[in-house]
Amino acid sequence: MKIFRRGILLLALAGSSMAFAGNEDRAGEAGASELLINPWGRTSGWGSANTAGVRGVESFNLNIAGLAYTEGSELIFTNTNWMSGADISINALGFAHRLGESGGVLGVSAMAMSFGDIDITTADNPDGGLGTFSPNYFNIGLAYSKNFSNTISGGLVVKLVSEGISNVNATGIAIDAGVNYVTGDMRQLKFGITLRNVGPPMTFGGNGLSDRFTVPNTEKTLSVNQRSKDFELPSMVNIGLTYDFFLTDAEETEDENWVADHRLTTAGTFTSNSFTKDQFRIGVEYAFREMFMVRGGYVYESDATDDVSNATTNLGPSFGATIQVPLGESGSTFGIDYSYRVTRIFDGSHGIGVKLTF
Repeated sequence: MKIFRRGILLLALAGSSMAFAGNEDRAGEAGASELLINPWGRTSGWGSANTAGVRGVESFNLNIAGLAYTEGSELIFTNTNWMSGADISINALGFAHRLGESGGVLGVSAMAMSFGDIDITTADNPDGGLGTFSPNYFNIGLAYSKNFSNTISGGLVVKLVSEGISNVNATGIAIDAGVNYVTGDMRQLKFGITLRNVGPPMTFGGNGLSDRFTVPNTEKTLSVNQRSKDFELPSMVNIGLTYDFFLTDAEETEDENWVADHRLTTAGTFTSNSFTKDQFRIGVEYAFREMFMVRGGYVYESDATDDVSNATTNLGPSFGATIQVPLGESGSTFGIDYSYRVTRIFDGSHGIGVKLTF
Protein backbone atom coordinates (compact mmCIF):
# COMPACT_ATOMS: atom_id res chain seq x y z
CA MET A 1 0.00 0.00 0.00
CA LYS A 2 2.93 2.37 0.65
CA ILE A 3 4.19 1.75 -2.87
CA PHE A 4 0.68 2.34 -4.23
CA ARG A 5 0.33 5.66 -2.37
CA ARG A 6 3.77 6.86 -3.43
CA GLY A 7 3.02 5.91 -7.02
CA ILE A 8 -0.14 8.03 -7.07
CA LEU A 9 1.70 10.99 -5.54
CA LEU A 10 4.62 10.79 -7.98
CA LEU A 11 2.28 10.47 -10.96
CA ALA A 12 0.24 13.46 -9.81
CA LEU A 13 3.34 15.60 -9.27
CA ALA A 14 4.88 14.63 -12.59
CA GLY A 15 1.66 15.14 -14.51
CA SER A 16 0.81 18.46 -12.85
CA SER A 17 3.87 20.15 -14.29
CA MET A 18 3.03 18.73 -17.71
CA ALA A 19 -0.62 19.81 -17.57
CA PHE A 20 0.08 23.32 -16.39
CA ALA A 21 2.66 23.68 -19.18
CA GLY A 22 -0.10 23.65 -21.80
CA ASN A 23 -1.78 26.69 -23.33
CA GLU A 24 -4.78 27.52 -25.48
CA ASP A 25 -2.57 28.02 -28.54
CA ARG A 26 -2.27 24.22 -28.68
CA ALA A 27 -6.04 23.77 -29.04
CA GLY A 28 -6.80 21.21 -31.72
CA GLU A 29 -3.44 19.44 -31.46
CA ALA A 30 -4.68 16.72 -29.09
CA GLY A 31 -6.91 13.84 -30.09
CA ALA A 32 -9.26 11.43 -28.31
CA SER A 33 -11.30 14.41 -27.11
CA GLU A 34 -14.10 12.03 -26.10
CA LEU A 35 -12.06 11.47 -22.93
CA LEU A 36 -13.11 14.98 -21.86
CA ILE A 37 -16.84 14.12 -21.98
CA ASN A 38 -18.61 13.25 -18.74
CA PRO A 39 -21.20 10.62 -19.76
CA TRP A 40 -22.87 10.13 -16.34
CA GLY A 41 -26.30 11.38 -15.31
CA ARG A 42 -25.58 12.83 -11.85
CA THR A 43 -22.23 14.58 -12.03
CA SER A 44 -22.92 16.10 -15.44
CA GLY A 45 -26.00 17.82 -13.99
CA TRP A 46 -23.87 20.26 -12.03
CA GLY A 47 -21.16 20.86 -14.57
CA SER A 48 -18.76 18.20 -13.24
CA ALA A 49 -17.98 20.61 -10.41
CA ASN A 50 -17.87 17.99 -7.64
CA THR A 51 -14.35 16.65 -8.18
CA ALA A 52 -13.95 16.44 -4.40
CA GLY A 53 -17.38 15.03 -3.54
CA VAL A 54 -18.04 12.46 -6.26
CA ARG A 55 -18.63 8.91 -5.01
CA GLY A 56 -19.03 5.52 -6.67
CA VAL A 57 -18.86 4.63 -10.36
CA GLU A 58 -19.22 8.22 -11.55
CA SER A 59 -15.75 8.83 -10.08
CA PHE A 60 -14.32 7.36 -13.28
CA ASN A 61 -14.73 10.68 -15.10
CA LEU A 62 -13.95 13.10 -12.25
CA ASN A 63 -11.76 11.75 -9.45
CA ILE A 64 -11.16 8.03 -9.20
CA ALA A 65 -10.37 8.38 -5.49
CA GLY A 66 -14.13 8.68 -4.91
CA LEU A 67 -14.59 5.07 -5.99
CA ALA A 68 -13.14 4.02 -2.61
CA TYR A 69 -16.36 5.09 -0.85
CA THR A 70 -18.47 2.46 -2.63
CA GLU A 71 -20.32 0.27 -0.13
CA GLY A 72 -21.09 -3.19 -1.45
CA SER A 73 -21.70 -3.09 -5.21
CA GLU A 74 -22.90 -0.43 -7.63
CA LEU A 75 -24.15 -0.63 -11.23
CA ILE A 76 -24.88 2.38 -13.46
CA PHE A 77 -26.08 2.81 -17.04
CA THR A 78 -26.54 6.20 -18.74
CA ASN A 79 -27.60 7.21 -22.24
CA THR A 80 -26.80 10.73 -23.45
CA ASN A 81 -28.20 12.51 -26.49
CA TRP A 82 -25.07 14.55 -27.15
CA MET A 83 -25.72 18.00 -28.66
CA SER A 84 -29.29 17.30 -29.71
CA GLY A 85 -29.66 17.60 -33.45
CA ALA A 86 -26.20 16.21 -34.19
CA ASP A 87 -27.41 12.56 -34.14
CA ILE A 88 -24.70 11.58 -31.64
CA SER A 89 -25.48 9.31 -28.71
CA ILE A 90 -23.30 8.12 -25.82
CA ASN A 91 -23.82 4.96 -23.80
CA ALA A 92 -21.93 4.48 -20.54
CA LEU A 93 -21.92 1.43 -18.28
CA GLY A 94 -20.06 1.05 -14.99
CA PHE A 95 -19.74 -1.46 -12.18
CA ALA A 96 -17.91 -1.32 -8.85
CA HIS A 97 -17.51 -3.84 -6.04
CA ARG A 98 -15.89 -3.58 -2.62
CA LEU A 99 -13.26 -6.26 -1.92
CA GLY A 100 -13.95 -6.74 1.76
CA GLU A 101 -13.95 -4.11 4.50
CA SER A 102 -10.30 -3.14 4.02
CA GLY A 103 -9.56 -4.48 0.55
CA GLY A 104 -10.44 -1.42 -1.48
CA VAL A 105 -12.84 -1.17 -4.42
CA LEU A 106 -12.42 -2.60 -7.92
CA GLY A 107 -14.35 -1.03 -10.77
CA VAL A 108 -14.81 -1.20 -14.53
CA SER A 109 -16.47 1.26 -16.90
CA ALA A 110 -17.15 1.43 -20.63
CA MET A 111 -18.21 4.32 -22.84
CA ALA A 112 -19.23 4.11 -26.52
CA MET A 113 -20.22 6.89 -28.92
CA SER A 114 -22.53 6.38 -31.89
CA PHE A 115 -22.52 8.82 -34.80
CA GLY A 116 -25.15 7.15 -36.96
CA ASP A 117 -24.62 6.28 -40.62
CA ILE A 118 -22.48 8.63 -42.73
CA ASP A 119 -22.38 8.59 -46.55
CA ILE A 120 -19.15 7.30 -48.09
CA THR A 121 -17.67 9.87 -50.48
CA THR A 122 -14.56 9.90 -52.67
CA ALA A 123 -12.89 12.39 -54.99
CA ASP A 124 -14.73 10.79 -57.89
CA ASN A 125 -18.03 10.50 -55.98
CA PRO A 126 -18.33 13.60 -53.80
CA ASP A 127 -22.11 13.18 -53.50
CA GLY A 128 -21.93 9.67 -52.07
CA GLY A 129 -23.99 6.78 -53.37
CA LEU A 130 -21.35 4.25 -52.33
CA GLY A 131 -22.98 3.19 -49.10
CA THR A 132 -22.47 4.36 -45.54
CA PHE A 133 -20.06 3.92 -42.65
CA SER A 134 -20.24 4.52 -38.91
CA PRO A 135 -17.30 5.68 -36.78
CA ASN A 136 -16.58 3.73 -33.60
CA TYR A 137 -15.38 5.56 -30.49
CA PHE A 138 -14.95 3.33 -27.47
CA ASN A 139 -13.02 3.32 -24.22
CA ILE A 140 -12.97 0.95 -21.28
CA GLY A 141 -11.38 1.55 -17.89
CA LEU A 142 -10.25 -0.69 -15.05
CA ALA A 143 -9.77 0.97 -11.66
CA TYR A 144 -8.72 0.31 -8.10
CA SER A 145 -9.34 2.72 -5.24
CA LYS A 146 -8.80 2.46 -1.50
CA ASN A 147 -9.32 4.34 1.75
CA PHE A 148 -5.91 4.69 3.39
CA SER A 149 -7.47 6.24 6.50
CA ASN A 150 -10.84 7.64 7.54
CA THR A 151 -9.89 10.93 5.82
CA ILE A 152 -7.71 10.05 2.80
CA SER A 153 -8.43 7.91 -0.26
CA GLY A 154 -6.62 7.39 -3.54
CA GLY A 155 -7.18 5.58 -6.78
CA LEU A 156 -5.79 4.68 -10.17
CA VAL A 157 -7.54 3.83 -13.45
CA VAL A 158 -6.09 2.45 -16.70
CA LYS A 159 -8.13 3.07 -19.85
CA LEU A 160 -8.03 1.48 -23.28
CA VAL A 161 -8.97 4.08 -25.90
CA SER A 162 -10.10 3.09 -29.40
CA GLU A 163 -11.48 5.16 -32.24
CA GLY A 164 -11.80 4.65 -35.97
CA ILE A 165 -13.83 3.58 -38.96
CA SER A 166 -13.89 0.34 -40.96
CA ASN A 167 -10.46 0.79 -42.56
CA VAL A 168 -8.66 3.27 -40.27
CA ASN A 169 -8.31 3.09 -36.50
CA ALA A 170 -6.18 4.18 -33.54
CA THR A 171 -5.71 2.53 -30.15
CA GLY A 172 -4.02 3.88 -27.05
CA ILE A 173 -3.68 3.70 -23.28
CA ALA A 174 -4.51 6.47 -20.78
CA ILE A 175 -4.00 6.62 -17.01
CA ASP A 176 -5.89 8.63 -14.35
CA ALA A 177 -4.87 9.09 -10.72
CA GLY A 178 -6.67 10.90 -7.92
CA VAL A 179 -6.55 11.72 -4.22
CA ASN A 180 -9.44 12.74 -1.94
CA TYR A 181 -9.32 14.27 1.55
CA VAL A 182 -12.29 14.58 3.92
CA THR A 183 -12.30 16.65 7.12
CA GLY A 184 -14.61 18.46 9.55
CA ASP A 185 -16.57 17.33 12.59
CA MET A 186 -19.24 15.82 10.34
CA ARG A 187 -17.00 15.18 7.32
CA GLN A 188 -18.50 18.18 5.57
CA LEU A 189 -15.40 19.57 3.85
CA LYS A 190 -13.85 17.61 1.00
CA PHE A 191 -10.79 18.30 -1.15
CA GLY A 192 -9.82 16.44 -4.29
CA ILE A 193 -7.10 16.55 -6.92
CA THR A 194 -6.85 14.35 -9.98
CA LEU A 195 -4.62 13.95 -13.00
CA ARG A 196 -6.38 12.54 -16.06
CA ASN A 197 -5.64 11.23 -19.53
CA VAL A 198 -1.89 10.71 -19.29
CA GLY A 199 -0.43 8.30 -21.81
CA PRO A 200 1.72 7.82 -24.91
CA PRO A 201 0.73 9.42 -28.23
CA MET A 202 -1.76 7.64 -30.47
CA THR A 203 -1.63 7.30 -34.24
CA PHE A 204 -4.05 6.16 -36.94
CA GLY A 205 -3.29 3.26 -39.26
CA GLY A 206 -5.04 0.88 -41.63
CA ASN A 207 -5.88 0.23 -45.26
CA GLY A 208 -7.71 3.52 -45.48
CA LEU A 209 -4.35 5.28 -45.58
CA SER A 210 -3.21 3.28 -48.62
CA ASP A 211 -3.64 4.26 -52.25
CA ARG A 212 -3.21 2.38 -55.51
CA PHE A 213 -2.40 4.06 -58.81
CA THR A 214 -1.04 3.24 -62.24
CA VAL A 215 2.42 4.51 -63.13
CA PRO A 216 2.14 6.85 -66.16
CA ASN A 217 3.20 5.36 -69.50
CA THR A 218 3.31 1.85 -67.99
CA GLU A 219 0.91 -0.89 -66.98
CA LYS A 220 2.38 -1.16 -63.50
CA THR A 221 0.34 -0.40 -60.41
CA LEU A 222 1.80 0.71 -57.10
CA SER A 223 0.44 0.79 -53.58
CA VAL A 224 1.43 3.79 -51.48
CA ASN A 225 1.01 3.73 -47.72
CA GLN A 226 0.66 7.13 -46.09
CA ARG A 227 1.85 7.67 -42.54
CA SER A 228 -0.46 9.40 -40.09
CA LYS A 229 1.01 11.94 -37.70
CA ASP A 230 0.65 10.86 -34.10
CA PHE A 231 -1.35 12.93 -31.59
CA GLU A 232 -1.28 13.41 -27.84
CA LEU A 233 -4.03 12.74 -25.33
CA PRO A 234 -5.97 15.66 -23.75
CA SER A 235 -4.32 15.54 -20.32
CA MET A 236 -5.72 17.70 -17.55
CA VAL A 237 -5.57 18.43 -13.81
CA ASN A 238 -8.69 18.99 -11.67
CA ILE A 239 -8.55 20.60 -8.22
CA GLY A 240 -11.83 20.79 -6.33
CA LEU A 241 -13.57 21.59 -3.05
CA THR A 242 -17.05 20.72 -1.76
CA TYR A 243 -18.87 21.59 1.45
CA ASP A 244 -22.05 20.04 2.84
CA PHE A 245 -24.51 22.26 4.68
CA PHE A 246 -26.86 20.21 6.85
CA LEU A 247 -30.03 22.29 7.12
CA THR A 248 -31.46 19.97 9.80
CA ASP A 249 -29.91 17.76 12.46
CA ALA A 250 -27.51 15.20 10.97
CA GLU A 251 -26.89 11.62 12.07
CA GLU A 252 -23.83 9.43 11.58
CA THR A 253 -24.34 6.21 9.62
CA GLU A 254 -22.62 2.85 10.08
CA ASP A 255 -20.12 3.71 7.33
CA GLU A 256 -19.07 6.91 9.20
CA ASN A 257 -20.98 9.24 6.88
CA TRP A 258 -23.38 11.93 8.03
CA VAL A 259 -26.88 12.37 6.64
CA ALA A 260 -29.68 14.84 7.25
CA ASP A 261 -33.23 15.28 6.01
CA HIS A 262 -32.18 18.41 4.16
CA ARG A 263 -28.69 18.81 2.68
CA LEU A 264 -27.24 21.60 0.54
CA THR A 265 -23.85 20.98 -1.07
CA THR A 266 -21.73 23.58 -2.85
CA ALA A 267 -18.87 22.58 -5.13
CA GLY A 268 -16.11 24.20 -7.14
CA THR A 269 -13.41 22.85 -9.45
CA PHE A 270 -10.52 24.41 -11.33
CA THR A 271 -9.56 22.53 -14.50
CA SER A 272 -6.14 23.04 -16.07
CA ASN A 273 -6.24 21.74 -19.64
CA SER A 274 -3.04 20.99 -21.54
CA PHE A 275 -4.47 21.82 -24.94
CA THR A 276 -7.33 24.25 -24.34
CA LYS A 277 -8.27 27.08 -22.02
CA ASP A 278 -8.45 26.56 -18.28
CA GLN A 279 -11.95 26.31 -16.86
CA PHE A 280 -13.79 27.10 -13.63
CA ARG A 281 -16.74 24.96 -12.57
CA ILE A 282 -19.22 25.74 -9.81
CA GLY A 283 -22.26 23.77 -8.70
CA VAL A 284 -24.87 23.32 -6.00
CA GLU A 285 -27.06 20.36 -5.03
CA TYR A 286 -30.06 20.10 -2.70
CA ALA A 287 -31.08 16.70 -1.31
CA PHE A 288 -34.17 15.67 0.63
CA ARG A 289 -33.48 12.55 2.73
CA GLU A 290 -31.04 11.47 -0.02
CA MET A 291 -34.10 10.34 -1.97
CA PHE A 292 -34.79 13.41 -4.09
CA MET A 293 -32.02 15.65 -5.41
CA VAL A 294 -31.86 18.66 -7.68
CA ARG A 295 -28.65 20.28 -8.86
CA GLY A 296 -27.24 22.94 -11.13
CA GLY A 297 -23.83 24.07 -12.30
CA TYR A 298 -21.94 26.50 -14.49
CA VAL A 299 -18.76 26.05 -16.55
CA TYR A 300 -16.72 29.18 -17.36
CA GLU A 301 -13.58 29.96 -19.31
CA SER A 302 -12.16 33.18 -20.74
CA ASP A 303 -14.16 34.57 -23.69
CA ALA A 304 -16.97 32.16 -22.83
CA THR A 305 -19.63 34.61 -24.04
CA ASP A 306 -17.71 35.73 -27.15
CA ASP A 307 -19.02 33.76 -30.12
CA VAL A 308 -16.11 34.94 -32.26
CA SER A 309 -13.22 34.01 -29.94
CA ASN A 310 -14.78 31.02 -28.17
CA ALA A 311 -14.43 27.55 -29.68
CA THR A 312 -15.70 25.39 -26.80
CA THR A 313 -19.18 23.95 -27.18
CA ASN A 314 -19.98 22.63 -23.71
CA LEU A 315 -19.95 25.82 -21.60
CA GLY A 316 -22.47 27.64 -19.46
CA PRO A 317 -25.24 26.26 -17.24
CA SER A 318 -26.31 22.70 -16.58
CA PHE A 319 -29.14 21.16 -14.55
CA GLY A 320 -30.10 17.79 -13.17
CA ALA A 321 -32.35 15.80 -10.84
CA THR A 322 -32.38 12.40 -9.16
CA ILE A 323 -35.05 10.19 -7.60
CA GLN A 324 -33.62 7.40 -5.44
CA VAL A 325 -35.67 4.88 -3.47
CA PRO A 326 -34.70 2.04 -1.10
CA LEU A 327 -35.36 -1.56 -2.10
CA GLY A 328 -36.53 -3.31 1.05
CA GLU A 329 -34.49 -3.40 4.26
CA SER A 330 -31.28 -4.74 2.73
CA GLY A 331 -29.86 -1.26 2.10
CA SER A 332 -30.15 -1.58 -1.68
CA THR A 333 -31.35 1.46 -3.64
CA PHE A 334 -32.58 2.23 -7.14
CA GLY A 335 -32.22 5.65 -8.69
CA ILE A 336 -33.10 7.49 -11.89
CA ASP A 337 -30.94 10.44 -12.96
CA TYR A 338 -31.49 13.19 -15.52
CA SER A 339 -29.18 15.96 -16.68
CA TYR A 340 -29.25 18.77 -19.22
CA ARG A 341 -26.20 20.69 -20.42
CA VAL A 342 -26.46 23.88 -22.47
CA THR A 343 -24.27 23.86 -25.58
CA ARG A 344 -23.11 26.79 -27.66
CA ILE A 345 -24.41 25.15 -30.85
CA PHE A 346 -27.21 22.63 -31.42
CA ASP A 347 -29.86 22.12 -28.72
CA GLY A 348 -27.99 21.01 -25.62
CA SER A 349 -27.17 17.56 -24.27
CA HIS A 350 -29.71 15.37 -22.46
CA GLY A 351 -28.67 12.44 -20.29
CA ILE A 352 -30.78 9.87 -18.47
CA GLY A 353 -29.46 7.02 -16.39
CA VAL A 354 -30.29 4.38 -13.81
CA LYS A 355 -28.27 3.44 -10.73
CA LEU A 356 -28.52 0.32 -8.60
CA THR A 357 -26.64 -0.22 -5.34
CA PHE A 358 -26.74 -3.55 -3.54
